[in-house]
Amino acid sequence: MTNKIRVSCDRRNLKTIRTFVMDTLSAVQLSDITLNQIILAVDEICANLIIHSNHEDNKKFLCLTIQYDHEEIVFELADNGTPFEQDNYTEPNIHDNIRTGKKGGVGVALVNRIMDKVEYSVRGNTNICRLYKQLA
Repeated sequence: MTNKIRVSCDRRNLKTIRTFVMDTLSAVQLSDITLNQIILAVDEICANLIIHSNHEDNKKFLCLTIQYDHEEIVFELADNGTPFEQDNYTEPNIHDNIRTGKKGGVGVALVNRIMDKVEYSVRGNTNICRLYKQLA
């Protein structure tokens, strides 16, 4: 099954994206915990794309495609903003952030823990992020 949504890069659309993910995955047998973790991971990447990659420019768009079968769910996010440079990313020490009260900066690390595989690529002027979740 494949479902797709296209929204402008406005943070108010994050609620629309969360609802789309929840509605799409209602057909998949997931525990509430797994469903909420997936929604959190997708929301985090979408927020990063909207806020950091596209600077909340509502003239730009983000496309989310969800494909799933009985073995795997694949989320593909595509936009035309500034690409995420994975080579320059250093995972923060989440425990230090909690201890010192630092807010933010842990979203990508959280996504990496929730999802089974995360891929970033650029095709022409389109940035693509793929999130994979295996179904047990």
